[in-house]
Amino acid sequence: MLKRLYNWTLAKAAHPKALWILAALAFAESSFFPIPPDVLLVPMVLAARKHAWRIALVCSLASVVGGILGYYIGYALFDVIGQPIIDFYHMQDQFRRFTQLYNAYGQWIVGIAGFTPIPYKVFTIASGVAHLPLSSFVIASALSRTARFFLVAALLWKFGDPIRNFIEKRLGLLTLIFFVLLFGSFFALRYI
Repeated sequence: MLKRLYNWTLAKAAHPKALWILAALAFAESSFFPIPPDVLLVPMVLAARKHAWRIALVCSLASVVGGILGYYIGYALFDVIGQPIIDFYHMQDQFRRFTQLYNAYGQWIVGIAGFTPIPYKVFTIASGVAHLPLSSFVIASALSRTARFFLVAALLWKFGDPIRNFIEKRLGLLTLIFFVLLFGSFFALRYI
């Protein structure tokens, strides 16, 4: 079943509307959605390596704009929207600690979080709650998200066929590792 889902995703990744779907996923992930855009970015670049840079650019821009929505949620809508998101991830104590750190290190925190698999939406919302200057937030987000997605695209562009073969041979293991890292990030943030 996993192999069929992988093949289906590769086929859809070459679809004319795939770029729009990737943009929507990257936008949503930066503000409220739990699944990172890499799940679509990787097969899209593998399916169309000659478009790797455009795919990475769309993913980066949509992620930064989605991050601005997350910032706005924290800045103006935290009680209505932001707090339920933080509660959903059971990260209330960690969230309070993060907002305290923003006074001294906000731009660096956003930059590091934007490059890692840690749930980025927590940091976009925290940036708004802490009233990190919007210009600092956008610059840090743009640099880190662009670096992350372009690095993935560059590796897939350069080593596409070997990476694709590696993925296809070890799909089950890689899926398991992906979810362990994803949920491990949630767990680590909760208990940090």
